[in-house]
Amino acid sequence: MERHGGCACGAVRYVASGGPLRVGLCHCLTCRKRHGAPCNAFAAFRADKVRIEGRTQVWAGAEHGLLHGCPICGSPLFWTADEEGDDEIEIHLGGLDEVGQFTPQYEVWVKRREPWMAPLNVPQYVENRPAGMPT
Repeated sequence: MERHGGCACGAVRYVASGGPLRVGLCHCLTCRKRHGAPCNAFAAFRADKVRIEGRTQVWAGAEHGLLHGCPICGSPLFWTADEEGDDEIEIHLGGLDEVGQFTPQYEVWVKRREPWMAPLNVPQYVENRPAGMPT
């Protein structure tokens, strides 16, 4: 199955193939600030399963990572690790063309969740999800 998405102006498009490695909801301060939203919903894929069309702008957007977005409209699109050997890409669910593609399997940094947001019925992590831990 393919999932299509892109930026607000259409200059950058992507296609994610197959299923994600995991789907999460992050409430950390970095995600909040870089998205201008109370949280970031994302799906992590193996990088070789995502095809990007168009040129992206890259920012050092988070600890150990790079934020990729559209240089024309400024839409944040996905995140990649800046560490050698990390072959994952986290696409932001808001960039998908169709809603309802994925449901978060866990929430991280819940200590920063807005008090008016009810927790999802999924594993909750005060800060980061431990590496290698199943969702």
